[in-house]
Amino acid sequence: MKSSIKFKGKFKNYIYMPMMLPIILVMFNGVLYIKDVSTGAMFSGIILFYMLILVLFYRNYKPKLAQEMVNFATQYGTVQKKILSEFEIPYVLIDYNAKVLWCNEQFMKVTEIDKGYHKSISALFPCLTKELIQKSTPVESMNMTLDERSYRVSMRRLYFEELTEGSGILDGSASTEYLTAIYLFDETEINRYIKENREQKLVAGLVYIDNYDEALDSIEEVKRSLLVALIDRKVNKYFSGIDALVRKVEKDKYFIVFRYKYLEQLKADKFSLIEDVKTVKVGNEMAVTLSIGLGAEGTGYNQNYEFARMSIDLALGRGGDQVVLKEGEEVYYYGGKTQQVEKNTRVKARVKAHALREIIESREHVVIMGHNISDVDSLGAAIGIYCASRELGKKAQIVLNEVTASLRPLVECFSPEKGYPADLFINSEEALLITNKNTLVMVVDTNRPSYTECPELLKRTNTVCVFDHHRQGSEVIENPVLSYIEPYASSSCEMVAEVLQYFSQNIHLEPAEADCIYAGILIDTNNFNTKTGVRTFEAAAYLRRAGAEMTRVRKMLREDMSAYKARAEAVRHAEVFKHIFAISICPAEGLESPTVVGAQAANELLNIAGVKASFVITEYSNKIYISARSIDEINVQVIMEKMGGGGHLNMAGCQLVDCSVMQAKNMIQEILNNMISEGDIKI
Repeated sequence: MKSSIKFKGKFKNYIYMPMMLPIILVMFNGVLYIKDVSTGAMFSGIILFYMLILVLFYRNYKPKLAQEMVNFATQYGTVQKKILSEFEIPYVLIDYNAKVLWCNEQFMKVTEIDKGYHKSISALFPCLTKELIQKSTPVESMNMTLDERSYRVSMRRLYFEELTEGSGILDGSASTEYLTAIYLFDETEINRYIKENREQKLVAGLVYIDNYDEALDSIEEVKRSLLVALIDRKVNKYFSGIDALVRKVEKDKYFIVFRYKYLEQLKADKFSLIEDVKTVKVGNEMAVTLSIGLGAEGTGYNQNYEFARMSIDLALGRGGDQVVLKEGEEVYYYGGKTQQVEKNTRVKARVKAHALREIIESREHVVIMGHNISDVDSLGAAIGIYCASRELGKKAQIVLNEVTASLRPLVECFSPEKGYPADLFINSEEALLITNKNTLVMVVDTNRPSYTECPELLKRTNTVCVFDHHRQGSEVIENPVLSYIEPYASSSCEMVAEVLQYFSQNIHLEPAEADCIYAGILIDTNNFNTKTGVRTFEAAAYLRRAGAEMTRVRKMLREDMSAYKARAEAVRHAEVFKHIFAISICPAEGLESPTVVGAQAANELLNIAGVKASFVITEYSNKIYISARSIDEINVQVIMEKMGGGGHLNMAGCQLVDCSVMQAKNMIQEILNNMISEGDIKI
């Protein structure tokens, strides 16, 4: 029977190439006839004989050659299938609807199925759904767990167009369907080694006793060594449970090192040491508090220690009695539920005053700014720094973008008619023009760069000083040459008043300047009802001697009728949540300083019996402002930090963008519910 098999492509060219040779020989034979007819005739016979043999060969051996090619292809396909079937990596082929078409032996071994399994892959792996397989954007890799083993799933789409190209059987060019090849890579052992390697990493820590000197001063001298011994025992016993190395480096400082695998245990325990150490009582009236700074996930031991040092500075800057963990780029806070301990000594204030004097003397120009939408405390502290600069003969200017109704009576006291420079108050644009590398930028009443009147100003100079009484958060002003942050202080004005007393022996304050600084203390302490200590009244007494007049200040701080009505409206419509939280919305229409009114309303709500914390929401300038207040039991600062804000234990706030009033309210309620369920708030 005549063979109908035809060759094509490169193989056809290769097979039929010998048949092209006679054409070349015929051309050569023509040359021989010209030279010698007998030789040409003989060569023609040879050509005819060669062509006869070639024709007979192709006629008889072409079917056999084709059969050998088919046999080779069959054997090659069988070998491929055998190799794939015995492939060490589990492999499965599924169709467009996620049904299993074929799988190799390793896949059957892993999933315990047989060759006849043609059900959905989702029955074996619930995460590999039909919707996932058919997603417009293919998922190339994912992780999953099967029988306590971890697998990395690698998926590749095989489109029919690619599979049928050149086959001569199917035309898949118009098809959008595809098959999916899935490989399972067992990464159980790799993940175990990675986990063990991570768990063996070291975590560096620093433990400081916040009020060491104050606690010892409150007991008899013979009992002091006992108190110290009990604290040492508490610290060593707590960390010995996690196989930690504890070394006392100073009388009130410890250095600790432990393995990373114990960090989760400490987190779950919520670092109970900071609460346990408060139970140490040997006649001391003041409870001992600790601050702990931990550093982990650094590139080496030195960086972990640096993280720990940064964490302990942050913990102390936030008032102590808490744990700060810096894990790579993330910062976590634990504790911080008690009121900060006021330091009786003024050594720190004196040191900061002398340092500030040296810095101002070395600069040509001083630019002072507080937080945006400045309040009385921010303005009073700025005026205090202006007075210090004036004492040294340095030009000082205050950045004030907006003069609100609450600030206007105070700002009017510093007009050119009353002897003050016309450019005492400038806006951000003017400040940017006059600030250079030889300018001191003084930031008061905030330590967050994004909260300042002009954040770009901080980048125009290398000399930045910070005076603030708010707890530090994750966002801080980088590399200030002088940082004076005291969370126990009632206000920035109190801190500035103390510094002015040590700044110069003959520093003089005008009555209007003393009034302004005194007003800042008055507002932030809610008429000396909140966060007041001995040093608060001492600062007020100094300002009184400098010429501050209480009646005059009270008149300047009076509010208009619209603000009073708005505050009353916020109190009237307050809702009580969980029986102890008052949440209200303050109207902002027609008010020049709605955020101030919101803060006043939050203070008013604390006068209601049973209310332990108040939250007033104010919408202003496309932002949501939240003022949070408490008396003593609830730490509103922790609540506000969860919303991106901060502040103090009983006075805090935050600012939200791209958020509605109702969303902010729901966010507060959700956070309160979570903290109650986790035991952070007890009702």
